[in-house]
Amino acid sequence: MTAATLACASVAYAQQSAPAKPVPAKPAQGAAPQGQAQQQPQQQVQLIYSPWAKFCGKGKDANAKQVCFTGKDARTEAGQPVIAAALIEPEGETKKLFRITLPSPLQLQYGTRLIVDQQQPMTAPFFTCFANGCMADYEATADMIDKLKKGQVLTVQAINLAGAAISFPVPLADFKKANEGAPTDPKVFEAQQKKLQEELQKRAEEARKKLESQNAAPSR
Repeated sequence: MTAATLACASVAYAQQSAPAKPVPAKPAQGAAPQGQAQQQPQQQVQLIYSPWAKFCGKGKDANAKQVCFTGKDARTEAGQPVIAAALIEPEGETKKLFRITLPSPLQLQYGTRLIVDQQQPMTAPFFTCFANGCMADYEATADMIDKLKKGQVLTVQAINLAGAAISFPVPLADFKKANEGAPTDPKVFEAQQKKLQEELQKRAEEARKKLESQNAAPSR
């Protein structure tokens, strides 16, 4: 997960009690018709994931409590952010949140759905949207966190403007290790981000060469 995304997750949590500047999203109104989603299947996109990383910090307020968040994000080969997931754990509070961020625009009335492996789906509405994404919060109960730690893949679903169901897999390997361990060393995180950026640049270069090769091929 990028440092910017993690920071947004922490700040947004701390400011939930304050008036929100972004326009609030409309509450979910149930699942979209299955037939509609089946008629417009989602095009599979190759995603590049960051490792699960844990960060802890405090807000600027003198009485601010420490908040730890364990997050991961995914981007397309072109470097476009696609999905971010973060477990937000405020110090001294029993209530925890699991925040999902998806790229806008979306059909907000349908909200989001989470599925850990083949278990029962969970749903939550979008609570706010920014220029480049919409967020949904799930109450991270002990049972939910346990499922995340024991699971293999988290599937995140929503409905796009075309009425098609979009689905993004988020690998859960190393989530437990990252969450239960010490906060990620900033130097290690920086190295991970550098490696991720190099991978994105490599994929972009390969895509560019492939496109040039196709354009250069003689027509028959």
